[in-house]
Amino acid sequence: MTDTQQQESTMDHRDEAALRFLETRRSHPPKMLREPGPDRDEILRLLTLAARVPDHGKLEPWRFVVLERAALDRMAPILHQAVLDAGQDQAAADKAASALASPVIVAVIHKPVESPKVPPWEQELSAGALCLGLVNAALASGWGAAWLTGYAALNADFGAAHLGLAKGERVAGLIHLGTRGATPPDRPRPDVAALTTWLE
Repeated sequence: MTDTQQQESTMDHRDEAALRFLETRRSHPPKMLREPGPDRDEILRLLTLAARVPDHGKLEPWRFVVLERAALDRMAPILHQAVLDAGQDQAAADKAASALASPVIVAVIHKPVESPKVPPWEQELSAGALCLGLVNAALASGWGAAWLTGYAALNADFGAAHLGLAKGERVAGLIHLGTRGATPPDRPRPDVAALTTWLE
C-alpha cells in the first residue's frame, strides 16, 4: 500500500464528530451540576460504554458503587464529622461534605487481581482509564460530569465503612453526574510540544 493509499484508508475511518468532542470536552464541576441525574438504566448504559477500556488479561480490576441521592444525604454529615475528627478545620469539613451535593456519584473502585502477567500498576491504569471513559461517556450523552477524589475517596477507613471497600481495594475516582448548568470556562491547556520528545 502506498503512502497515499494509506492516508486515504485512514480518512475513510476518521470520525470528525468524535474529534470535535475531544477537542472541546471539559469537566463540569460538581457545584455546577443540577438535578436530575441519570437514572439507573442510563447509568448502566454509561458504565457499559466506560468499561470499553484497555484491560490486559481481561481481569476487570474494577467495580462500581453508585451513590444515589438518599445515600449521599446520609453520608454527607458522616463525612463532615470524619474530616473534623481527622484534625482538619471547619472549612475543609464543609468542602468535603458539600462535594456530595451532586445528583449522583459513581465510585469507581480499583480491585487488584493477582496475576503473574499483569502488574498492579497496569491494573491501576485500567481503572483510571475507566474513570475518564465514564466522564467522557456522560459528557457525550449530554450530562455534566467530573472526576474527583477527596477525603471520601482517599481515606481507607471511610471507604471501608461507607463504600464497602474490601482489603486491598481503593477508590480510583468519584465520578459526579448530573444535569449541566452553565458551561464552565475552559482552563489553560498544556504545551504539548514542550512536553514531547522525538526519537529518530
